[in-house]
Amino acid sequence: MALSREAFRLLAIFLLLTSPSLSLASNIYATDSWSITQEPYIIDKKTYYQIPSPNGFIQKGMASWYGPTFHGCKTSNGEPYNMHTLTAAHKTLPMGTVLLVKNLDNGKDTLVRVNDRGPFAGGRIIDLSYKAARALGVIDNGMAKVQIVALAEGEVKNTGEAPTLNYKDLALGEFYVQIGSFAKKNNAMRLQQRFADAGQMTVIHQSFDPGEILYRVHVYVGKTLQSAKIAEKALLESGYKGAFVIAR
Repeated sequence: MALSREAFRLLAIFLLLTSPSLSLASNIYATDSWSITQEPYIIDKKTYYQIPSPNGFIQKGMASWYGPTFHGCKTSNGEPYNMHTLTAAHKTLPMGTVLLVKNLDNGKDTLVRVNDRGPFAGGRIIDLSYKAARALGVIDNGMAKVQIVALAEGEVKNTGEAPTLNYKDLALGEFYVQIGSFAKKNNAMRLQQRFADAGQMTVIHQSFDPGEILYRVHVYVGKTLQSAKIAEKALLESGYKGAFVIAR
């Protein structure tokens, strides 16, 4: 399955549009979009607030969970996975992002911290730890429709004033599109070489799924989520079914 010349041309344009001068972190001051009745959340003695739109991140989709099989394995940020803590895997949000996750089927909600990448299965937006899944009532069904909202650490200096929020720009990072997943490394290497021959930087990410090792091929698509989503669309239209954006 060869990628068309037009798709490669589009990918090159997206990379040229990437602006390396953009800052990866910023401080914002909430304005009229912040509600004085907004509920704060306290985690480890730190207070968090929902990031005001349009600077925030809200996503709806299917959640799954992972438990004993992965307990103790290294997560994407290097720490061991602990199924008894409130953590989650997300494809693109910066490591350490705190999310409010709400089960849209039963109304239950909980807070999680992103410390891993995934889920790598199609149609899912977040993989929850066992503890988070239990809090949301997801254990028995295995999956649930959820809404996730990004939170940011904040400080209210004067009573009644909007908090000052500190967070990373959620639309900036190092973005890739996964274009294939293989049980045999040689197959992944062949696909990687195909893109390399066309001048595209690709990497092979080795992941350990239950009972098998998978080799996932990721092609670099730039430093903004917007350009990455456009590249994802181009790859999907070029025949790479199941392609999706992921941050590294």
